[in-house]
Amino acid sequence: MSEPIEPSLAEIEAAARLIGPVLLPTPLLQARAPGLEALRLKPENLQRTGSFKIRGAYHKLASSLEAAQAHGVIAYSSGNHGQAVACAAALLGCRARIVMPEGGVVEKREGVLSYGGEVVLCQGGSDERRRIAEEQAAQEGFVLVPPYDDLQIIAGQASVGLEIGLALPDVRQVLVPVGGGGLCAGTALALKALVPGVEVIGVEPQGANDLALSFARGEHVSLDTIDTAADGLRTQSVGNLNYDILRRVVDRVVTVTEDEILAAVRSLLWREKLVVEPSGAVAYAAFMAGKVDGALRSVAVLSGGNISREYLKRVVG
Repeated sequence: MSEPIEPSLAEIEAAARLIGPVLLPTPLLQARAPGLEALRLKPENLQRTGSFKIRGAYHKLASSLEAAQAHGVIAYSSGNHGQAVACAAALLGCRARIVMPEGGVVEKREGVLSYGGEVVLCQGGSDERRRIAEEQAAQEGFVLVPPYDDLQIIAGQASVGLEIGLALPDVRQVLVPVGGGGLCAGTALALKALVPGVEVIGVEPQGANDLALSFARGEHVSLDTIDTAADGLRTQSVGNLNYDILRRVVDRVVTVTEDEILAAVRSLLWREKLVVEPSGAVAYAAFMAGKVDGALRSVAVLSGGNISREYLKRVVG
């Protein structure tokens, strides 16, 4: 049997050291809302660029620095990965181009531009964005920076799990949002190495439940249609590398409804005093909605805070 293709704990630790100087420390916060006494929050919405994505993006660029500086980089993203790549490129002196959806969150597109990135808009889903980025990389020589299906990206995102495991070694369950799977796969790898008995639970919107279906069917599922306000989790399927890791180290997957996500974003704003986008709130939503054991010492990863003005109006309206 062949060895699994995944970053080792030593590689994850090396990635954490490389990216550490550019990260903003995100602590574990005690949840304040009634009934959530067992829950701690990992607020990556407070991270540089407003999401965890800077971890993987900076690690990828810094690990390919000579080529990135010589040829520039290109990425495809609904928003948070694009902002992270543009920011990392600016920090490292690289040109960056980001392929983004035409109907995406305007504030995330503005974020890419604010970091000096170029934006190419396209129609269609995540598969079409990837096709265009791969085509332009081949034609123009850009270094391609995938959003999740890449070992260096996974190793960078795994620093989230490393920080949780070191800060809370008696944690019993950790809830992680799942889009392309890089954050969940990396976090689970680091946690299982540091806290072998921990349960890692992936969380998806019901309208973007490809990993939940994959676990139920025992095969890698890709969705034809996606229906969720959690724009950062609108991937049609998790990455191939990620799926191989997820099916071995993630214990189960739960889903949350759009109403549960909205309730979570509201609670995070009013109770926890944190601005979190729908994608970043799904783990908290699963705990709030009783989808997991609320008595166990737990952590919910709040993966991002780049909320649209339009969705924020729904939250406060």
